[in-house]
Amino acid sequence: MIALSLAEIAAVVGGQTHDIPDPSVAVTGPVVRDSREVVPGSLFAAFVGERVDGHDYAPQVIGAGAVAVLASRPVGVPAIVVDDVQTALGALARHVVRRLGATLVALTGSAGKTSTKDLIAQVLQRKAPTVFTPGSLNNEIGLPLTALTATEETQFLVLEMGARGIGHIRYLTGLTPPRIGLVLNVGTAHIGEFGGREQIAQAKGELVEALPAADEGGAAILNADDPLVRAMASRTKAKVVLFGESAEADVRAENVRLTDSGQPSFRLLTPSGACDVTMRLYGEHHVSNALAAAAVAHELGMSAEEIATALSEAGSLSRWRMEVTERPDGVTIVNDAYNANPESMRAALRALAAMGKGRRTWAVLGKMAELGDEALAEHDAVGRLAVRLNVSKLVAVGGIEASWLQLGAYNEGSWGEESVHVSDAQAAIDLLRSELRPGDVVLVKASRSVGLESVAQALVETGAEGEVATR
Repeated sequence: MIALSLAEIAAVVGGQTHDIPDPSVAVTGPVVRDSREVVPGSLFAAFVGERVDGHDYAPQVIGAGAVAVLASRPVGVPAIVVDDVQTALGALARHVVRRLGATLVALTGSAGKTSTKDLIAQVLQRKAPTVFTPGSLNNEIGLPLTALTATEETQFLVLEMGARGIGHIRYLTGLTPPRIGLVLNVGTAHIGEFGGREQIAQAKGELVEALPAADEGGAAILNADDPLVRAMASRTKAKVVLFGESAEADVRAENVRLTDSGQPSFRLLTPSGACDVTMRLYGEHHVSNALAAAAVAHELGMSAEEIATALSEAGSLSRWRMEVTERPDGVTIVNDAYNANPESMRAALRALAAMGKGRRTWAVLGKMAELGDEALAEHDAVGRLAVRLNVSKLVAVGGIEASWLQLGAYNEGSWGEESVHVSDAQAAIDLLRSELRPGDVVLVKASRSVGLESVAQALVETGAEGEVATR
């Protein structure tokens, strides 16, 4: 964070100083909410959770070098006391962002946010110092914490914005007002909470409504291949830039194909030139993510050649997202277990099919959460798709939603041993340990709450002599 004195911070957040001998002492380190992340110069934000009260760690964090605690009550050590820590954190982020003057890029969408954010960051880092959301910290706490890691050297701030209801993105853009806003897609993630895709589009479009006008530098980067996203052009005064495979897109792809290992290759076309791209990531769905990143980078002045080089060299920065590990015995594990929705599930299955040509393929899948009334139909459809893509064996893991996956596969024609429903992750591990053969490809994917990353991790460790190669 930029250096601010405790007195300045108290004024910004409307707080009172307690047990602070010298209010001129500056916070020079990050703002953190996890006591394990404290370093000298930090400000510790004390949140009260269901199981843990951050205020209880106040003496510990001061001992570890924190300058003060941002708290909702006095804690007996240096503290800035506020009515609400979350509100104060947002106010501090808003102040720091305004002081910095960095170009703020915000993105949202139903699927692919984190992968695209990571791509944008890796491209922009080649141009100037860039700070970006770690992992998926895209909510009302994670977003300001990310913004507060920016320093005077930061020129680009790339922030992922999530939403679980109308007004959420409007709130986030109020904390960190973007100049460039990117909407990837409108799918069915969280449809149970929103009530329908039109409501999801309404929420996602709050991002482009928050952008400055075109003559003030505002730019809305919209997916030309998604009608609900493309329609958001009418909701913004910013310049509209379209990306996608549509002929009308300003930044588009031609000659899209997958390599033998399942990595996308395409011709990138931008208003300033064209170049070939072959990505290190896996799955054709990354083409759209790459085009979105290219559109942002082009808007910020990078050439087609610079963008293509960066996209071709970019890797996966976030765990458990199409994370590919090749065991010494020839088994390939694809750990995509961080989260799942119908769109990302379909994309992952298609990637598995491409990677597994000529090999046995396994889809180890669990439930997709928060689908509401659509849950049965969507799980059934994913099970059917696994059969249509000739996945060798579907292993559906967990409760009722997993049984719907297996039933969909059965009704599509996956009989006998081609699909199976098991009770939990350990049962899946036991099955795979006994039946995997060298050369097999295994995809592991489900919503985060299922915890199927344990299956992927166990398989990576099983029977491996010597080192495993992760790429």
